[in-house]
Amino acid sequence: MKFGRLLISVSLMIAALVHLTGCSSGKKAYERGDYFDAVMKSVNRLRQNPDHSKSLETLKNAYPLAVEFYETQAKNEIASNSNFKWKNAIQSYNAINQMYEAIRQCPGCMKAVKNPVNYYNEIGPLKEKAADESYNAGIEALMKGNRNDAKRAYYNFADAQNYVPGYKDVIEYLDKAKFEATLKVVVEQIPVPTRYSLSGGFFQDKIEEFLHTNYTEQTFIKFYTPEEAKVAALPYVDQIMRIQFDDFSVGNSVLKEKEEVVTRDSVKVGEAKVDGKTIPVYNTVKAKLNTYRKEILSSGLLSLIIVDGKTNGVLTHRKFNGEYVWVSQWARFNGDDRALSDQQLALCKLREQQPPVPQDLFLEFTKPIYNQLIPSIRSFYQSY
Repeated sequence: MKFGRLLISVSLMIAALVHLTGCSSGKKAYERGDYFDAVMKSVNRLRQNPDHSKSLETLKNAYPLAVEFYETQAKNEIASNSNFKWKNAIQSYNAINQMYEAIRQCPGCMKAVKNPVNYYNEIGPLKEKAADESYNAGIEALMKGNRNDAKRAYYNFADAQNYVPGYKDVIEYLDKAKFEATLKVVVEQIPVPTRYSLSGGFFQDKIEEFLHTNYTEQTFIKFYTPEEAKVAALPYVDQIMRIQFDDFSVGNSVLKEKEEVVTRDSVKVGEAKVDGKTIPVYNTVKAKLNTYRKEILSSGLLSLIIVDGKTNGVLTHRKFNGEYVWVSQWARFNGDDRALSDQQLALCKLREQQPPVPQDLFLEFTKPIYNQLIPSIRSFYQSY
């Protein structure tokens, strides 16, 4: 009992420490000079406990220092020749505004900071200038004519649009930068030869679903079917991805049969009278057992080839194996069923099952291939 109480006490202490760690007063952030973090942590703590003395003290001391820091930073940026001085100044003022909103929404915080300040009025006139500098930076980056700079241009145009919606012709340039920054990949999925009377459509649809779901408008990679690329009238293609089955086999049947004699000792087989008393009679019982195992084997080999759209050079070539084994088991016996185990008896109650149709067997062996293919595609494109 004492040991149990000790464990409970230790658990409570750990829980308390975790709680305190998660509800920091911000004092450590204040001591290392991170005044913004100190303010925000103090505010979070005071929302839970409006009378927390350490948080009140930290907030009271950290807030004016945080405001002074960001005010100075904004003024220095405006006075500088920085390429994004207006953007940086707005970010500094936004930090002050963020603290302002956090304190206003925390009644307990008003004990430490009675009149928080905001810079909403100061930000207004800066937005036009910030939009202009971001717009010009976007133009400059886009003119360099490479994909990475086009990405940079897109983000700059997005900033300009955020500061002043519809600034100049920024919407047109957003679309242009997005197109130039996006890697355009045509996916050619080679159909299964019709002579097999099988369809890889479901497998191919799953691949297309993955590509369209995981690489959306928010990414800089877009996959097209050959038909989609034709409709879009793409002026160029960066890469071509070819996916095809090099080889596969469906429905190879193997039947394994085993015959054995099974016995069990000391089984009651009857009764006898000895000296006027009825006693059980035990003997060994046996049965001839035939067990059957039918396997239907299906397997395939898939190739993934990605080539450069301009040079046709191979960028990667991977192969993936898949296998599926369908099994049916049953048994027959002659003799005394008491010689059989429960498992053997259960097998004897079964009958040979009809295997799935070839199309279903095809789909089954493609599942492990899909599970290898998708991580490989994701890994290849993570650097793009």
